[in-house]
This record gives sequence, structure tokens and C-alpha cells, in this order.
Amino acid sequence: MLARLLPLALLAAGSALPAAPADSYKSEIVPLLETYCFSCHGEGVAKGKFSMDEFKDLSTHLSDREHWMHIWRNVRSQVMPPFDEDQPTPDERRKLMTWIEKEVFKLDAANPDPGRVTIRRLNRTEYQNAVFDLLGVEYDTKEVFPADDTGYGFDNIGDVLSISPLLMEKYITAAEEVVALALPKGAAAQVPRIDIEGKDFTAPGDPKTTGRWLPFAKGGKLSVSRDIAWDGDYQVQVEYAIKGATEATVHEAVMTVKAGGAEVGEVSLGWDQRRVIELTGKVPLKKGKQAFEISLAPARQPADGEEELNLVVHRVILQGPLDGSQREYSKGYRMILVDGPAPEEEGARDRYARKIMRSFVSRAFRKPLDDSTIDRLVDIVKEVDKQPGKEFEDGIKQAIATCLASPRFLFRVEIQPEPNNPGKIVPLDDYSIASRLSFFLWGSVPDDELLSLAFNNKLRPNLREQIDRMLADPRSSRLVENFIGQWLQARDVESVPVSAKDILGLGSNRDAARAFDVRLRADMRRETELLFDFILRKNRPAEELISARYSFLNERLAKFYGIAGVTGEEFQPVDLTEHPERGGLLTQGSVLMVTSNPTRTSPVKRGLFVLDNLLGTPAPPAPPDVPPLEEAAAAGGPPPTMRQMMEIHRKNPDCRGCHQRMDPIGPGLENFNALGQFRTNEHGKKIDTGGQLLTGEKFSNVAELKEVLATKRREDFYRCLSEKLLTYAIGRGVEYYDATTIDQLVERLEKNDGKLRELIYGIAESAPFQKRRGDD
Repeated sequence: MLARLLPLALLAAGSALPAAPADSYKSEIVPLLETYCFSCHGEGVAKGKFSMDEFKDLSTHLSDREHWMHIWRNVRSQVMPPFDEDQPTPDERRKLMTWIEKEVFKLDAANPDPGRVTIRRLNRTEYQNAVFDLLGVEYDTKEVFPADDTGYGFDNIGDVLSISPLLMEKYITAAEEVVALALPKGAAAQVPRIDIEGKDFTAPGDPKTTGRWLPFAKGGKLSVSRDIAWDGDYQVQVEYAIKGATEATVHEAVMTVKAGGAEVGEVSLGWDQRRVIELTGKVPLKKGKQAFEISLAPARQPADGEEELNLVVHRVILQGPLDGSQREYSKGYRMILVDGPAPEEEGARDRYARKIMRSFVSRAFRKPLDDSTIDRLVDIVKEVDKQPGKEFEDGIKQAIATCLASPRFLFRVEIQPEPNNPGKIVPLDDYSIASRLSFFLWGSVPDDELLSLAFNNKLRPNLREQIDRMLADPRSSRLVENFIGQWLQARDVESVPVSAKDILGLGSNRDAARAFDVRLRADMRRETELLFDFILRKNRPAEELISARYSFLNERLAKFYGIAGVTGEEFQPVDLTEHPERGGLLTQGSVLMVTSNPTRTSPVKRGLFVLDNLLGTPAPPAPPDVPPLEEAAAAGGPPPTMRQMMEIHRKNPDCRGCHQRMDPIGPGLENFNALGQFRTNEHGKKIDTGGQLLTGEKFSNVAELKEVLATKRREDFYRCLSEKLLTYAIGRGVEYYDATTIDQLVERLEKNDGKLRELIYGIAESAPFQKRRGDD
């Protein structure tokens, strides 16, 4: 008993506390801990090096948030007490959690703490999206800016988005490059342009062979026709890449490009890691339908053991006639100079400059501009316009470049009356809500409709309607790509190192590359994105991310999975009722690959993935110098199965604690190899996929594991998904004081049949999204 363990003087010291916490702790909480916890974590026992009754001062003990956080999380997820021990009733569990939240965390359900978000710069994805939405410029930030740091699994976290002097220099240079692309010299008189996508180029009689993928070894001719409006000379620019071999190879081919029967250019192709390569030439074209051809002739073959190369055509850009007889405004010109060329009269030019800058900068800065800022920008336009050899457009370019290098564009700033007062909680203004919403759903700046509602203080009353509008916009695909790409690590599948040769048991890297090429990696990522996209747009239950009996496949990926009846390059919904081993995130190649080792599966990584990303109950960090599983096979004899190696590994006392959480889950996915293909045997032995979660639920295969996660552990999944999406939405990690908000989001999902869009609504309406407080 606690009273027997603690000196009387120590209990007396508790009387200095406010009566309610100390008294309720001794009268209500200690009996619960004695009944369900102290046999392992009290009265001299400290399993997992965690004791609940070893403290010197009761006041300090009841304010030790980290200590009580462990208890709160384990009780909430039902990880503790272990399932084979006496369990508290639902009322007792709720009583303990409520006491911790009220007396230790000091949470107020009626007035949740919104937390604070560090002022942060745009990450490189947000910057790229913003300049495209503002200026129509396709600017590849991956080639210009370093990779952003991540925090809590995401790269839009304010605390890690710092800026260095070198990076600031890059932003200044980038601003100049962006405006040069938006308003090139003579932008008001650009020659007409036609873009032809690489997928539109097809082989005669073989529509499956397109510009997306043409093997060097196969070669061939691809063509497409387009209508030419005028006779004249045209510039043809081919943007392409070389894919396939992960290491240098001597494989070569010769590419020849023709337009209207005339040769644009010819180039020898070899191993090249550039993301985009260009071939440019000029040809005369006649009015009418003209053919554009890309031919590939095999040349030098790869050496023994080397992988093969493939040509990927991104697009062909056609511009002309080049004699200036036909003109059109560039996309950037149309977006910036909305009323066309500048008027001649000086006063009218000033008014036009003011209109342009007010329209552009209010979106770029996400707030209405004060007159003094507008005046300074207009002065820049006027000063440049007066310089010899310069014109109005040059002044606009300089003013816009100044804006793009400004902290008011580069940083997401939210004004607060008392920024250093942690007790001061204030609602965000409508402009800040508009910015948060646009970066959440579009990864970019607000559009005119959002800013107009903010200007009239009508955004909050129309929040749900705006969310629906924004999700219907193609820009919402960025939410899917960026959130899924980081939460589920789907964007890592295209770069994660794997040895298909070892995994598939093939004789050479060349055979392995033919069986598993980079297109399959991209297909796997797309499958995962499409599942989330479908559930979000159709407002389906969120647990279908785990339990769905359907997926989205194309012919190549379906064939790799061993699913018949799917034809064509395009992705399509596929009923997986006859394939119970498939369906849901856990059985998709993207998840299975990023949770594997280069040459084999990793039940540990897969178990950790489920704990971290689906259940929100991560295992403790591994101790240093943990021996690899392969050491279990070093004793000789026949190769052990993965389950046998894990059983040997668990005999190490330093490893046993963590593996109790992870191991039951990982083997449940062992029917899938490290590339996501289904199998039933390993080293000639049938794979045993049965297990039991730490919370007691049993399963015998992956279908039953998915059922457990989507039903009996559904609340854990709702909670984890809510925490992940809230983190992404507000740009900071979830803290203990967010428990009330997360509970509200989970309750909202439960009341609305788990519909995923309800979670989006709930986050946008939550205190952390709508309010902020000062820093400590």
C-alpha cells in the first residue's frame, strides 16, 4: 500500500498541495494503481525500469507530465495492463484517464489549449506550388533548394524549417529566375506553343508501347500527329530522361527526332542520372496535320552483369512560327498583366502598376497590403521603366522579384497581440485561416475566393463549403501526394534500395531489372495515393484504408501482384473479393517495400510501421548495438524461417521488451516478400502468419489482422490518423494538451461512420487550427 511505503511526513507534505489533486490521487487513483499496476510497477518492482511509487515529493510527482504521459498512453491504448492480467473496467479506465487529463495535464475541454506554431518558411514543395499558382511557372525546386528537414514525420513543421544565409541567397536567385520564366523578354509577343506529352507518342500497331518507356534493347519508332496552324520554321524541344540501371553501364542507343519528315536532331544516349535532358532543333513545317516521330536504334549492348537502360519521354514542346508573324501572350503574362500591355499615358501606367501589384502581392503575401508597401513597389516599376532599354514589363518583373524574396512571401507569419504571453489565447484572423486552409489542402497560397471571404469576415461561416470546393479542385491532389507520401512513406518507394535479384531469386541484375523496373515503383506509389484519394473524395469510412476489398491497379502492377483480368496502362478500380490476401494499405507494394530490408523482409520494420502509423503506439527506441536477425542463422544447419530467427533474437533480454509489441504484427505480413508479392512458403517451409497483439486480439493471417485493426482497434486507428493529419495541417507536433482536440476528432469520426472528410472538417474547425497562444 502507498501509505505503508511513504513516510508519514511525506504524506503530510502533500497537504501543501491544492486539496483536490492530492486527495483525489490518494482516495481514487492509488487504489486503481494498486489493483492493476503495482504488481509490475510498484512496491519495489519496476518492470521496464518504470516505477509508479518511487518519488520523494508528492507535489512533484503529480506535476510530472512525462511520468503520467506513459501511464495515460498505455491505459488509453489498452496496452497496459497486459491482456493476460486483470483488466480495469471501462469506467475505471476512463476514470484514470480523466483524472490524469484534468489534474496533471490541466486540460479544459471547454477551452482547449491551441498551442503555438513557430513562424516558418515555405518548404520547397510549397514554394514550387506557390510560384506556379501565382505566375504559371513550372520551377523545379528540387534542383535549386536543399531537401527540407523533417519533424514528426513531415517536412512542413515550423520548428525545423530554418533558413541560413546561403539559402536566403538561393531564394534571391530563384526569385529572379522565376520572374524571367514568367515574363521572358518580349513576353507580350511570344510565338505560339504546343505541348505534346510523352505518353501521347505510341508505336504503330502497339499502343502499349509509348514514350513513357522505350527500352534501348528493343528500340523502335514512336509517333503522334498534331495540327499545325501556319507555315513556317518551328523550334522543337524534347524533354526526356534515361531510366533503368541503378549503376553506370555501357549500354547505348541512338535517338532520332523528326517533325513533318524533317530531322530535328540525333543524339547518342547512355547512362545519365539527370532528371530532365533536352534536345532542341529547328525544322520547317507546313500548315495541316504533321507527324512527330521519335526513333530509338539499339547501339552498344550492356556488359555482362550490367542492367539495361530505357528512354522516357516527358514531353515535346513546339514553338512557332519563328518569324514573328503570329504572337500570343505567355501564360505568366496573362496571369500578371491581366489587362494586356501597359497604356502609354504616365498616370494610367502608374494606376495599372498599382492594380497589378495590389492583385499579385495580396495573394503572394496572403493579406491585403498597406498603401506604403504598394507605393514602394510602384516606385520600383516606375524607376526601372524609365531606364534606357527597359520597359514597363521589366519594372513589373523587378517588383515581383522583390516580393518573392521578401520574408512576407517566404515565411508564414500570423500576427498575435501578445506573442510572449503563453496565457493569451486569441482567434486567428480570417486571412490566417485562409492561409492555413490553402496550405493544408493545396500546399500553396490562397486563391481570390478565399481572400475575398476573409476580407468580408465570412470565411468561418462558409468553412465547410470552402473545404468542399477546395477538395473538388485539382490542386487538392497535392494534399494526397504530400500527406500520403510522408505519413505512409509512399514517396520513398521510388528510391528505397532493394535487390530484386536476391528477392526474386534471379540469375542476374539484368533479369531482375526486367522483372522489377522503376515503373513498378511509381505504380505502387500511385496505388496508395489513389486509395486515399478515393476514400477522401467519396467520403468513405477511414478504416477502409486498412480493410478495403478493392484497390486501383494497372495491367503492369496487377500482373506483378498475380491478379488477372486487368489490362491497360491506366489505373482502374479492381474488386479484390477473390483475393482476400490483398486490399488495404498493409498489402500494397509501397508499404511492404519501405518496411523491408534490401534483400529480405523485415517483420520488425513492418511491426513498427503499424504501431507508429496506424495504431499510434510506438515501441521504445532500440538499445545500442542490437545484433541483426541474421546472427540467428550463423549456427549452421538449414536456413531458419523469419519467425525462427525472431524467436532466437527475442531470447536476448535487451530485445524482448520492444519485440513484445512489434513481433506479433510483423509475421502477420510475412506472406508478402520484400517487393510485395504474395508467397506461402519460405525455404521450403510453410509460412506461419498467426499472432496475437499485445492487447490480446488473435489472428491467423493478414486478412484477420486487417479485420482486427479496422474493427477492434479502430479507435486507435482513428486517433493515430487524427494526430497525423492534425500535425500535417498545423505544422507542429501533437502535444499532451492536444488530447482534448484529438478526443473530439475521434468522437466526430465515430459519430459519422468514420467518414474521412469529416476529419478534414473537424481539423479545420478545431482550436489548434482556429486559434493560437503566445510562447512560453
